[in-house]
Amino acid sequence: MNERIRQLAEQAGYEKDMFGIGHWDMPECKKFAELIVRECIEQASIGNGHGNNQWDRALTFSAKNIKEHFGVESA
Repeated sequence: MNERIRQLAEQAGYEKDMFGIGHWDMPECKKFAELIVRECIEQASIGNGHGNNQWDRALTFSAKNIKEHFGVESA
């Protein structure tokens, strides 16, 4: 799990001791966080390929940064 996702989970109310006892480490919780990040990546990529090279580059850069920031691999 990416450290930033862990920090956000703590902001949402997860306590540090919850990470090792099954609450956050449950596959469903990790998958939920990953799916939200993937939705953000998808939304950042929607405008790609519509002929505005500067806009396309900005969206590609944004999607790449989101993937790296949250440690999400390409699907």
